[in-house]
Amino acid sequence: MNTHSQPRSAFLDAKATAALLPWTALADEVETLLRQMQSSSNVSVPPRIVMPTAPGNCLFCMPATDGQVVMTKLISFTPGNAQAGRPTIQGDIVVFDAATGERQLILDGPTITARRTAAVSLLAARKLAAQPDGPLLIIGAGVQGSAHLQAFTQGLGTQEVWIHSRSHSSAQNLLTQAQAMGLRAQITDDLALAARHCPLIVTCTPAQAVVLHEAPRPDAFVCAVGAFTPQMVELAPELCWRFLQQGQIVVDTKDAEHEAGDLLQAGIDVTALPNLASVMQQNWARATGPVLFKSCGWGGWDLAATRLALRQHQSAQVA
Repeated sequence: MNTHSQPRSAFLDAKATAALLPWTALADEVETLLRQMQSSSNVSVPPRIVMPTAPGNCLFCMPATDGQVVMTKLISFTPGNAQAGRPTIQGDIVVFDAATGERQLILDGPTITARRTAAVSLLAARKLAAQPDGPLLIIGAGVQGSAHLQAFTQGLGTQEVWIHSRSHSSAQNLLTQAQAMGLRAQITDDLALAARHCPLIVTCTPAQAVVLHEAPRPDAFVCAVGAFTPQMVELAPELCWRFLQQGQIVVDTKDAEHEAGDLLQAGIDVTALPNLASVMQQNWARATGPVLFKSCGWGGWDLAATRLALRQHQSAQVA
């Protein structure tokens, strides 16, 4: 057995991890990865392992590589923690060099999850939304609500945001954050009114019940990120069908075929829907009708974030 000690790798906390992942650069890195997959077989993203732990809780293991960088994300998902004031997602991403096997970096898992999810939404909005700079409605004011607020503001130039949350304190915190960013912001309990006003809608709730029943604007772009298992749901079935019949539904990856709770519970054939990679391959024209982007998560998004973080970290070390 080789007993040589492994070089010490940097262990970055949430703040340091976030600093390596600017929103626009991260969305660009996601697009780069998708385009790279068209011409290279080096990118490998095995299906993620989801292991139930305690009732309602699970452990995710998500490995991926591009032939140079190897990473795996190991995180726990504990929904009940929210009521106790503890994080619902905890864990790390460990980064290795493919050639040497050396561990290069340890990143904060929840930060990567939050930022890559919002960056994928940002990329989808850039490509698919009819009015990408229009007013934004955020339903769910937790970590993902905050991440999408930042991503859309910096990446799309969002200037107006409406906030809806079942938690008054969470809504108030997000409102304060939006106002500190110089946005016109308000809390609303009238989702019907908000949906009529806002062409951009993001749902990022715990996905335990339907929260959005309508998106009446013909230029609506709804990004649904809260439901990532077959049992979870945020969107009413009739709303999903309306998008399918009157507009377009795009999923983030093929894994949505067995993970997109909103669509599966609506009885929609998810296998027939285009995904974000096909949008890139076909260079879709900007939508003229309503679009639903269903995001479930994928290890490839973590790989994109890891690659960017590693480059940024190495550049900082050289400087």
